[in-house]
Amino acid sequence: MAVAAPGDRRRAPLRVLLAVGLAVSLPMTVPASGGHADPKPTAKQLRKELSALQKNSDKLIAEYYSSRHELQKVEKAEKAARERLRVAQADFDRESAQLRLMATEQYISGGTGAIGVMFGEVDLNGLALVEAMAAEQGARLQGFTDVRDRHRRARTEAKDRADELSDRIKELEKQKKAAEKVIGKIKDRIDRLYPTPGVRRPDGSWVPQLPSGPDNITPRMRLVRNLIAERFGVPYGIGCYRSIQDGGEHPLGRACDFMLSRGGAMPSAAEVRRGNEISAWAIKNAQRLGIMYIIYRQRIWHARTGAWKVMSNRGGTTANHYDHPHISVY
Repeated sequence: MAVAAPGDRRRAPLRVLLAVGLAVSLPMTVPASGGHADPKPTAKQLRKELSALQKNSDKLIAEYYSSRHELQKVEKAEKAARERLRVAQADFDRESAQLRLMATEQYISGGTGAIGVMFGEVDLNGLALVEAMAAEQGARLQGFTDVRDRHRRARTEAKDRADELSDRIKELEKQKKAAEKVIGKIKDRIDRLYPTPGVRRPDGSWVPQLPSGPDNITPRMRLVRNLIAERFGVPYGIGCYRSIQDGGEHPLGRACDFMLSRGGAMPSAAEVRRGNEISAWAIKNAQRLGIMYIIYRQRIWHARTGAWKVMSNRGGTTANHYDHPHISVY
């Protein structure tokens, strides 16, 4: 048996350790894709996807509007059917009462016979009418028969229109959800198409930017403001730069307030939801867009912690940010 050289003996444990280390670190099986992550889509690919999504969205929206128009017609037909049923029901009740009265009078006067069982809806409580009615009584019975038949038709039509309306509403809701899903994808592609604003350092921090333009805000803040305005709409206005030195980012051009009401009033429930949606979107895109913190409804979210924290009471609706989300960028 060959004897290993001293150097080989010293290197042997090292080779064993390396072999064990590789065995532990390497996966037992190799993925079918070769272990490589799918490459990020290029701007060209995203624009192609966006174009296809927008075409699909236009088609779905057109179908949705058409269905809404049809639903409005069905709603009118259903309303008219309910009104006809109401009138028919009143006529039916009136004629039934008259017929009961006739039956009672015949019974009291000693008449015999039975009113046709054909009028099953009218409960005559066992009272009978003579087989041969007087001419006016026959006319009354014929009138009741007509009213009864109209009532039946109106009741059937009202049910059919109500069923049709229910089906239309369900179908419209499905179309709406399909359109909203495509619109959501469009928004995602639009977000991904915008390049990261400004320059990030290797440690992930952001290089400061100078305000520019007539709005006196930084390019980074301007992009965030424009994206939110286009995506959510801010009907009560957006306030960004102000010269008052209050220790915040507004005089530095690095903050904007997205108003949800006017004059310090508490916003409506719908506007509160809009504020929540703006805040959630800003958190989702904070790392990409350089968002430093968000203040909304007396809470602050900071990119450093990634969590909401309750703030002290500053004494008012606007001061406590109940009527607007505040967003600051690096």
